[in-house]
Amino acid sequence: MQLRKNKLYKEVRDYVMIGVAMVSYGIGWTVFLLPNNIATGGVPGIASVVYWGTGIPAQATYFVINAILLFIALKILGWKFCVKTIYAVAVLTLFLQFFQTSAGNLHLLHDQPFMASIIGAIFTGSGVGMGLAFNGSTGGTDIVAAIVNKYRDISLGRVIMFIDIVIISSSYLVLHNWEQVIYGYVVLLVSAFCIDQVVVSMRRSVQFFIISEKYEEIGHRINKDPHRGCTVVPAQGFYSGNDVKMLFILAKKRESQKIFRIINEIDPHAFVSQSAVIGVYGEGFDKFKVRTKRYQA
Repeated sequence: MQLRKNKLYKEVRDYVMIGVAMVSYGIGWTVFLLPNNIATGGVPGIASVVYWGTGIPAQATYFVINAILLFIALKILGWKFCVKTIYAVAVLTLFLQFFQTSAGNLHLLHDQPFMASIIGAIFTGSGVGMGLAFNGSTGGTDIVAAIVNKYRDISLGRVIMFIDIVIISSSYLVLHNWEQVIYGYVVLLVSAFCIDQVVVSMRRSVQFFIISEKYEEIGHRINKDPHRGCTVVPAQGFYSGNDVKMLFILAKKRESQKIFRIINEIDPHAFVSQSAVIGVYGEGFDKFKVRTKRYQA
């Protein structure tokens, strides 16, 4: 029962955070980038170029292209990723429609394009990173990046950056202004940095070493919530010579406070060591991403 509640909580949390991520992306795109003729990457970049060249609403182009890409990604990424991506695309499309009708004349930093590109990139990059961290995306090149990241341990921001260079460069065909293209490159670099920072911070893991006479009670509580495994390591105090039991635990950084509260409730005098780890792979954490070699007979 508790496990089912935890799964439901995580699913609801994912959808709420993906919604927040799409609002962040929408603000960056429609408030700071699109009105200032600053290109961005991915499908929004294509939609922007089409909008500047033909006047077709950006949300329409964005939705149609993503619908095609999602059909392609369905078999590779599975229903779980695609359902959340469909939800993210729908939220962003509705937000764009709402914003265009209610605040279409809002034009911030029209005389400061560099600041507009920086602020817009922070909003869009943070939105993409947050969406990816909670198993969703804004679609488009994010889908391509997610496919690559599924099989290779490559930075998400780097994958998206390489794909988007061509899209941003193509904006010159409509704007005929290399200065605007350069601002697009600024958006690309800043957003890629923000994506990596957000994704890494969301997936950061820590390890605990806990020495306590009440190690069994602590271990049982941590098993139930936050539902993390515990390993009992036999140890011996060098000075006292006493045999002790030490708990070894790997958890997400966001779960650290919950673990500390459990330890403090059960044994306030426990000895605890917490440290950051570079990567954790296995059940409940990241999957191995290695290239398998094929040998021919």
